[in-house]
Amino acid sequence: MYCPDRPFVATLVAAVLALALLSCSASVPTRSVDEESYSVAGLSSSVEILVDRWGVAHIYATSQDDLFLAQGWNAARDRLWQLDLWKRRGDGTLAEVLGAEYLEKDRAARLFLYRGDMHAEWLAYADDTKRIVSSFVTGVNAYVDLTSSRPELLAPEFEVLGYRPAHWTPETVVKIRSHGLLRNVNSEVGRAQFLNRYGREALALRDVYEPEHELEVPEGLDLDSVTAEVLARYTLATGAVGFVLGEEEQASVAASEAWGSFARGSNNWAIGPGRTTTGRPILANDPHRSLAVPSLRYIVHLQAPGINVIGAGEPALPGVSIGHNERIAFGLTVFSIDQEDLYVYRTRPEHATDYWYDGRWERMTEVREQIEVKDGGSEEVALRFTRHGPVLWEDEERHLAYALRAAWLEPGMAPYLGSIQYMRADNWDQFLAAMNRWGLPGENQVYADVDGNIGWKPGGLAPVRPNWDGLLPVPGDGSYEWSGYYDMDQLPVESNPERGWVGSANQMNLPPAYSHQLGFEWAAPYRYSRIADTLEEARLVSVEDSLELQGDFLSLPAFELIRRLSGLEAGSGAQREALALLQNWDHRLEADSAAAALFEVWLRRHLPSVLWGRLAEERGWGGELVEALAQVGPRSLLRALDLDLLGADARDEVLLDSLEAALAETEDLLGADRSRWQWGSLHHSRLEHPLSSLLRAELGAEADVGPLPRGGSGETVGATRYRGTDFRQTGGASFRMVVDVGAWDESVAMNSPGQSGRPESPHYRDLFPMWARDEAFPLLYSRFRVEQAAALRIRLEPR
Repeated sequence: MYCPDRPFVATLVAAVLALALLSCSASVPTRSVDEESYSVAGLSSSVEILVDRWGVAHIYATSQDDLFLAQGWNAARDRLWQLDLWKRRGDGTLAEVLGAEYLEKDRAARLFLYRGDMHAEWLAYADDTKRIVSSFVTGVNAYVDLTSSRPELLAPEFEVLGYRPAHWTPETVVKIRSHGLLRNVNSEVGRAQFLNRYGREALALRDVYEPEHELEVPEGLDLDSVTAEVLARYTLATGAVGFVLGEEEQASVAASEAWGSFARGSNNWAIGPGRTTTGRPILANDPHRSLAVPSLRYIVHLQAPGINVIGAGEPALPGVSIGHNERIAFGLTVFSIDQEDLYVYRTRPEHATDYWYDGRWERMTEVREQIEVKDGGSEEVALRFTRHGPVLWEDEERHLAYALRAAWLEPGMAPYLGSIQYMRADNWDQFLAAMNRWGLPGENQVYADVDGNIGWKPGGLAPVRPNWDGLLPVPGDGSYEWSGYYDMDQLPVESNPERGWVGSANQMNLPPAYSHQLGFEWAAPYRYSRIADTLEEARLVSVEDSLELQGDFLSLPAFELIRRLSGLEAGSGAQREALALLQNWDHRLEADSAAAALFEVWLRRHLPSVLWGRLAEERGWGGELVEALAQVGPRSLLRALDLDLLGADARDEVLLDSLEAALAETEDLLGADRSRWQWGSLHHSRLEHPLSSLLRAELGAEADVGPLPRGGSGETVGATRYRGTDFRQTGGASFRMVVDVGAWDESVAMNSPGQSGRPESPHYRDLFPMWARDEAFPLLYSRFRVEQAAALRIRLEPR
């Protein structure tokens, strides 16, 4: 029987209508719903927020102004400390509440604020973006004001740190850029230092360029001048906030990537109706970032006249960037456009703020600003800029200066804000038009709609470098200049391909013979290859199949490495035992697998050091280079084995000797009884709140989450990147989504560890066990289904 989402026009007999509604109600158990009501300044009419049993807020308003105001208010309700720290880290106002220790971080952050024309900035997004952002920050500020009269609503972190949240302006949202997925100045500097220290032969073993490319050292670049200090301020500005918990103890904030470092990755795919069990398209997305508490993303449902969209965005931004509306679904992964360059200038000895450009001395622009300091008044700082961008470092002894040119400092580059236009698109043409305004990060967007169409379109502001490759810093004398940006139509596109699906996993996916230079640094192809193989082999794919694929732990590096063990003759009993364990394995890094534990200990801790160490002996390399090469990923390691740099006999010795050492360490880690070995006993997820010790000591609140065992690795589709010191998962998909396009209520999602950022909330950690088992909850869309699952009803009334 059809169960209506909205009331019928009263043309049916009342008894029939009552029976129909009774039938609908009987299909789902009734739930008790808590009620709350608030008076909110700025609203023009009432807004209703239904929070379902999984913590997802469904917001219903009668105008879009009220809708986005309520979104800001609700984001602050769940994530106020996260929002406030995002703001202060981004606009350089940490010292105001945390003290003088944060002055240098504030100074660095202010170098990377957008300082261009605000008229051009607002025009670069959807036409009503300024209005939407203004409504959103009005809602945030309304909640901040509410905490003054209702202090119990204030997040506990404010109490232990002793300050209050700040008010926002619309410009807050668009001027802060340094939290985005930025590339590639870090690799430019690292590559220059590696090349200068170890030479081209060693660099060729470390780096993989796609498309295939011969590295070019820019004429006039002195590699020796690219020192570690060059990126000190960039790293400070884009990195995590630290909290001084004692005289010597420093805790690194991992509470959200909105203010910290990140692990890049992601998977997405869209499958056409002819390849699914439902006869409708299916779209899946699981963006991989650093894992934290609270999570980077926040799921919300927004409904008002002209908009009905659900999905995930970052809590500091209006709208959603991954999700669906009534007609289309959309999901993103990183597309590796190179959007940064480091410029090295010669400066005038007698006046260090003059730099040589195009045959003459040019004066840096200097901006002086006051930074307020807690209990200490204020301090003036000088910020310097060249024609290319912020000055990162000045070397007075060498008479050099270094500045960053970044596409993300151009108008329209506030991360993810371009989604405001495409989240309201109705069809493929409108979606493509919206992607013309997408700037940061560079993204692969996959698309599906209720008419059965699917598509792939990458987007992002891509600089045109006419005479260099962007892989190393360049002299700032005018010899290396961008000549504009590629038009979005010059980026590739694909719709309704014959194979019946589209997808990406950060791999190099430029079409053959593509002529435009966008970048050379891409993720290894393992995740995408596994996705492609699975989708090609499947006759029909369901929502459940897609969810299972998101958590797939088959390791392609394991296939490749274990193939190299075939036919080797063990020289010891330990080698024979290790070979037997791996050769009888299905190559899946399941949490309960003994072979998976051995393989990962071998791959990460022993094979690299033994291989590079043997090469170092033959080539006379020092131990420092061995240590540096030991940090490269499996792709470079496997390529080195394929190159047979040692010869077959020496290569086999490396494989067997390193495997024997790995077996011994795994026994040390997991015990002598190999029947009890499990990869998940080593590999685990534990989320540490940056203030957990303070919260526990002062409020008795337990803010850490976990640990729980995990399968997989950074190379599996179910990506679970981990740190080598203790096997703790550091990156992966905290958010996942699989959309049944058109049958929206059949879609599923996950957001670990929970929707709320408040440790006392029931939705702070409630999703973590499901997430660790790679499960999902219903992503409900129809009003009827939302009402049935509602646990909390919040009414916002105009003040």
